[in-house]
Amino acid sequence: MSSSPSNKYRKIISGLWILFAGGFVFFLLYIFAVSINFLNLFGDLPDLKTLENPKSELASEVYSEDGQLLGKYFRENRSPVTYEQLPKHLVDALIATEDIRFEEHSGIDFKGTLAVPYYQLTGKQDRGSSTLTQQLARNLFRTREDLNDGLLSGVPGLRMLIIKTKEWIMSIKLERSYTKREILLMYLNTVDFGSNAFGIKVAARTFFNKSPEDLTVEEAATLVGVLKGPSYYSPVSRPERSLSRRNTVLDQMHKYNFIDEPTYTAATAKPIALNLNVENQNKGLAPYFRTEMGKFLVKWAKENGYDLYSDGLKIYTTINARMQQHAEAAVEQHMKVMQKEFFRQFKGKSPWIDENGREIKGFLQDQIKRTARYKSLVEQYDGNEDSIKFYLNEKVPMKVFSWSGERDTLMSPMDSLRYYKHYLQAGFMAMDPLTGHIKAWVGGTNYKYFKYDHVKQGARQPGSTFKPFVYTTAIEKGYSPCYEVVDAPVTIINEDGVPWTPKNSEGTYSGKKLTLRQALAFSVNSITAFLMKKLGPEEVVSTAKRLGITTKLNPYASLALGSDDVTLYDMVGAYGTFVNKGVWTEPQYLLRIEDKNGNVLQEFAPKTVEALNEETAYLMVHMLQAGADIRGGTSYYGLRHRYGLKNEIGAKTGTTSNQSDAWFMGITPDLAAGVWVGGEDRSIHFRSAAYGQGNKLALPIYAYFMQKVYADKNLNVSKAPFPKPASLSVEINCNTYNNGPAPADSVQQEQILTLPENVDEQKF
Repeated sequence: MSSSPSNKYRKIISGLWILFAGGFVFFLLYIFAVSINFLNLFGDLPDLKTLENPKSELASEVYSEDGQLLGKYFRENRSPVTYEQLPKHLVDALIATEDIRFEEHSGIDFKGTLAVPYYQLTGKQDRGSSTLTQQLARNLFRTREDLNDGLLSGVPGLRMLIIKTKEWIMSIKLERSYTKREILLMYLNTVDFGSNAFGIKVAARTFFNKSPEDLTVEEAATLVGVLKGPSYYSPVSRPERSLSRRNTVLDQMHKYNFIDEPTYTAATAKPIALNLNVENQNKGLAPYFRTEMGKFLVKWAKENGYDLYSDGLKIYTTINARMQQHAEAAVEQHMKVMQKEFFRQFKGKSPWIDENGREIKGFLQDQIKRTARYKSLVEQYDGNEDSIKFYLNEKVPMKVFSWSGERDTLMSPMDSLRYYKHYLQAGFMAMDPLTGHIKAWVGGTNYKYFKYDHVKQGARQPGSTFKPFVYTTAIEKGYSPCYEVVDAPVTIINEDGVPWTPKNSEGTYSGKKLTLRQALAFSVNSITAFLMKKLGPEEVVSTAKRLGITTKLNPYASLALGSDDVTLYDMVGAYGTFVNKGVWTEPQYLLRIEDKNGNVLQEFAPKTVEALNEETAYLMVHMLQAGADIRGGTSYYGLRHRYGLKNEIGAKTGTTSNQSDAWFMGITPDLAAGVWVGGEDRSIHFRSAAYGQGNKLALPIYAYFMQKVYADKNLNVSKAPFPKPASLSVEINCNTYNNGPAPADSVQQEQILTLPENVDEQKF
């Protein structure tokens, strides 16, 4: 007897129910197995603590003392915003396009997921099945990279199922741990917008040079549109696609009544108006400073359990943004002019010349071997010289630096090397001598093209700017600024038995008596040599070290004229000691470091050493003022007449052999500053002192800087005179002497002193 139809239906329904129940149980077991990574088949999931405290990479930010953002350290350029900084139309655009049921679901939009096959077949909807919460889980925990390491993860067909399952699980947990607002905020703070912009704050700044709250409806739609494919829909490289995608976002906003018809019509009619500002390490104020400071910060972060490039540290520096701008402008203002003259003098010629002014043969061939390009070709072609030579001379499109802006051109690597070796370089640093706080740091002429820092990384011969260390030693040993010495040849026998008799800059000697103050003002080599012979090189080395010179100094007689390399960083710190009553203060660039929440991790204070007594320090200030105050002093014409700086300034110029290095050091009660200018290599320099000496090549940068600083009323830099000690044990008015009346042939009035016969004022 056959069964009735009702029994058949009951069996079918029962079978389907058993199948459904079994499938549901299997699904639950599968979800459970994934959540515990059963037998390591699926790969790990973040634990509850990680889900409750998700970490995304945040750029560490560097601030000036006056609160300006100087730049960032990052792998992913991301800075967070608060929800209140998000404009409503940005949130509306995101929800309308990416997850219209965001407020209704609990992490998984089952309606949207089940509808995906239909939409894919009909092409009626331009969205995937992932909710914003799932996308956030993917961004925060890198489900497709870091969490995709189970034994089944590589099986075709299972990989994406496992990934999606993990995203579902984490989405539900995120929804339980955070409010909808918090999820939206985390999403917009972490998502990749392309062009090295992570998070809405950086994206708004990158593409439109705005803060997020200032974005217009169409700008917000553009950024939301980019999220579907940051490269494919990039408004920079794919403007037509980006425009179409933006209008799709606006259409979604209109469809779901987030914007009205007039707003929709007006917004879709507008072109995408970018104001591109892609942040990178080459941009912003003080890039050389940030790079040099970064060396310390990487070490500090490692020792203290932080990652400089991802932990969102707030780094507060001593740099004054306004002074930094003035310093960079001063370098550019002068170097543009000098570079033009340098090109003119070496037109059709090579500037790498020997002591006799002849081109150094094989110079470029030797230099190219130090480049990364050459080393790469050697490795790529296994040292084959023909291949290496071919590619070194093959012309390719490239951008090159010029003082008129970047130029597109065709050059070979050898052409490029030849071109850049024609450029002069510069370094500038200014600091507060009383606190040690570095206010401005310019390590070169253009960080993008010339990475080498000439403030602290590079060391060069200081020439006559080293002489104050000799004179300081003399003052300490009892010599007075009024002590007289005849300008005549001085011979010193070095330890190797070789005699050394330095010549003055003009190659002759006046035979006149000069006070030590006059000798320093005129930078007379013979009198500096006289002091070195009396004092001994060891004593001078000791003084320089006390004043903060850290490079190796050989105790040879020639050290008196600056024969050993020093850094501009050390020299500015040393000169600041004279202003700071003899207390050497280590140049300081850091004030404090905070974590991403504003908690102070460390505050910094400079190291100080009582290097000189107060009287010696002031006497050296007085001595250094002579270079700017006495007619014929090496800084007198430039500072007082050409650049109109009339306030009290201590100054010293320096020029090395063949004009390879030009220096200028300047001190005022508020600032100690130094300038170096020269070629990348010592063999690259002007042919004559008319252009290559310190008062022509370096002094103007200092003068331009001080002009700008004094004109900037927001800085309030004083023109007050140097403070004097209450009393001195020596006479500094050289009209009278401690040992009796002045000799008949001595100079009676320094203020109207005539030049020695061998000094040409116009060369200063």
